[in-house]
Amino acid sequence: MNSALYDAATIILPMIFAIVFHEVAHGLMARRLGDPTASVMGRLSLNPLRHVDLFGTIILPGALHLAGLPVFGWAKPVPVDYNRLRNPKRDMAFVGAAGPATNFILATVSAIAIGLIARGLSGQSHIAPALAFVLDNLQNFILINVFLGVFNLLPLPPFDGSRILRGILPWPLARWLDRIEPYGILVFLTLFVILPQVVPSLHVVDNLIGPPSSWMLAHLGRLAAAVAGAPMTAANGG
Repeated sequence: MNSALYDAATIILPMIFAIVFHEVAHGLMARRLGDPTASVMGRLSLNPLRHVDLFGTIILPGALHLAGLPVFGWAKPVPVDYNRLRNPKRDMAFVGAAGPATNFILATVSAIAIGLIARGLSGQSHIAPALAFVLDNLQNFILINVFLGVFNLLPLPPFDGSRILRGILPWPLARWLDRIEPYGILVFLTLFVILPQVVPSLHVVDNLIGPPSSWMLAHLGRLAAAVAGAPMTAANGG
């Protein structure tokens, strides 16, 4: 397979599924807390076609990866009717937390899967191309899920962290978040595009997302090594 096509396949597939599970988790939590909107609209399906945004889920992540930049993206948001939740302010925080939590769980399961595969391959000098493709996808699935989970915990609209923060803030501060939410895209562009160009030392990805992501990846690497039967010090993270 062409190297560029192979790289694209091993980044786009994990990205699609990480984002789909993230969005479905929001909808499932909302349904559990009283809002069936996503379920009624057929958005609790794991069929990627129901969630994929051509640019945000495929084109942008693939281009960022090929350019060697941090990979992020988005899907069509799962609809949640705030007013149908049993305790809207509190429950919206749980709905917001469900997406990142799911990403971290998926990253952990993938690390265990890599460890089990490595244990099964112990002593073998050759890996079948199909299995190598699976391993590359799992490795990228870990990276993407960790980055996506941490990224979405930023406590600013439109990220999930703002939903969590709103749920624990007193009403006056929660209403302040409500007022700036319509400008979420401008916040995003300012933090991730304009600010790094103007003041490189304030690069949000490097300063806020990089350290916790690296910490988590290090521990997942150790988990994979432990499952594989290697000493715990054999993997020191990404």
